[in-house]
Amino acid sequence: MGVFAFEDDFVSTVAPPKLYKALAKDADEIVPKVIPVIQGVEIVEGNGGPGTIKKLTAVEDGKSSFILHKVGAVDEANLGYNYSLVGGTGLDESLEKVEFETSVVAGSDGGSIVKISVKYHTKGDAALSDAVREETKGKGTGLLKAIEGFVLANPDY
Repeated sequence: MGVFAFEDDFVSTVAPPKLYKALAKDADEIVPKVIPVIQGVEIVEGNGGPGTIKKLTAVEDGKSSFILHKVGAVDEANLGYNYSLVGGTGLDESLEKVEFETSVVAGSDGGSIVKISVKYHTKGDAALSDAVREETKGKGTGLLKAIEGFVLANPDY
């Protein structure tokens, strides 16, 4: 298995505790509202904490797919949330899993910075293609922007 890593930051005007709540605690309810292709998020194993497996179902271009999301760690005190994409028809066939370590830290002017560390675990000796990396990164950035947009559009959230 090959492991390919990269780090990224997402800058937001939303305060860290509020953004963390939306990203880590309430995302199961928010994501289907803000990303039209996501039809639902359901827990298939666990209670929401570490070890929980969630199924995200999507319908895009008339095709249904799903991805399994496994919660790794939830650190509310330090605004950290780690998870992995571990299976499903939506996970590229070259990948065994994709691990995400995220933390929300204070940014400028009361906003936040989401620090993201990503590790792609490929099957066998497969290399990570630029297309797979860029697609995953694009979807992740789109998810962050959509959740941030929800919080900004709902000030009483």
